[in-house]
Amino acid sequence: MFEILVIILFCWLFVKMIGLTFKVAWGAAKLIAVILAIIALPVLIVGFAIAGGVLLLLPVLLIAGSVWVLKKVA
Repeated sequence: MFEILVIILFCWLFVKMIGLTFKVAWGAAKLIAVILAIIALPVLIVGFAIAGGVLLLLPVLLIAGSVWVLKKVA
């Protein structure tokens, strides 16, 4: 009888241990996601700023080049 109680207790502890493992893994995954977001967000913003700057720089250079050519010809 004692052996059956001990087996039931160990099975219950095993199930609790599996649940705790999932909670710890989920917490670690959330922590890693937050750290990656903190690192990746500024990099993403800088990347968008550079890409937007290049997109805005092209028309400005074309206009400046055309004005320069018109001044040279005239």
